[in-house]
Amino acid sequence: MDEQEFVAKWQAERTRGAFLALADGAVFRGVPFGARIDRLGEAVFNTGMSGYQEILTDPSYAGQCVVLTASEIGNYGVNPEDVESRGLFLSGLVVNDLSEPSNWRATGSLDGYLQANGVPGIRAVDTRALTVHLRDHGSQRAYLHVSDEPVSPEEGVARARAWEGLDGQDYAAKVTCDTAYVFNPETASAKRIVCYDFGVKTNILRNLAAFAQVTVVPAATPAEAVLAHHPDGVFLSNGPADPAAVTYAVENIRVLLGKVPIMGICLGHQLLAIACGAKTGRLRFGHHGCNHPVKRLETGKVEITSQNHNFAVGVESLPACLEVTHLNLNDGTIEGVRHKTLPAFSVQYHPEASPGPHDSVYLFDQFKAMI
Repeated sequence: MDEQEFVAKWQAERTRGAFLALADGAVFRGVPFGARIDRLGEAVFNTGMSGYQEILTDPSYAGQCVVLTASEIGNYGVNPEDVESRGLFLSGLVVNDLSEPSNWRATGSLDGYLQANGVPGIRAVDTRALTVHLRDHGSQRAYLHVSDEPVSPEEGVARARAWEGLDGQDYAAKVTCDTAYVFNPETASAKRIVCYDFGVKTNILRNLAAFAQVTVVPAATPAEAVLAHHPDGVFLSNGPADPAAVTYAVENIRVLLGKVPIMGICLGHQLLAIACGAKTGRLRFGHHGCNHPVKRLETGKVEITSQNHNFAVGVESLPACLEVTHLNLNDGTIEGVRHKTLPAFSVQYHPEASPGPHDSVYLFDQFKAMI
């Protein structure tokens, strides 16, 4: 098949009725795959070249339709080892070219994985144009249509506009565990950490379990119940949506501050900052990818980081008790803070994802030393 024939075939496939409709009126057509159900979600783009299974199983993507900017997706399939949580939490997946798996680690295809887990996907989308649109106009409320329901693009836009979106929404309550559990009971350590599950990733728990026994508790667990575990440290996990909506977590963190060392990542970073008096705000199109440069101010070194968030701690709102430890070199946003007098620190990015690959592992060592 020559280039002209390929383009003609690709354009023909996109006329079959599936589309992603954005609240600003833009519509991007494609071909359905995965589960044949329609979903509402916030359309965001992720610039990672790989890691789609980690994205699918990261609870921080709850409520989002993720647009992957890499041109070919699916070529290494899926496998049980790369799962980051108990399920898939994103609203939908948008790709350009869906490939069949051809990797020795693969135990299934991306298409089959989405079908089995009830997540819709759309392929043959002009993801370059879609990414540019989201970059220029910001993340968008979206309606993904891949079902047999007779929905017009105009109706899809109307449904996207009517959706409440993620602002002011507590999605941590939707993705957290139901009951407390010990992550790795065989861990031979006298140190004990309690991890608040706002949407925690498995590899974070692995890093913590390397030096402590880890008890994971639901997002709304009262601070008094956490202290009853007699922890040597408390960890605030990553999670989805708007940190300002997770008010109960902020109140619990305020009780814990000064009583026990605290470390936070992503949503946990934002919640710690709010508990100390800072405010958070929405970014235009967020940070989603595994190639974000972050400067560690203490050493001047640059770390290549993995990130997934739509909100950030406001520079102007930072209270006197906090000092900035890391900055994003793309847009100057805060990527890390440390309390000046209490044992507490946090970072906006994901050191456990290791895109550097080892640029940020020292953060877990810092927490270990702190406790």
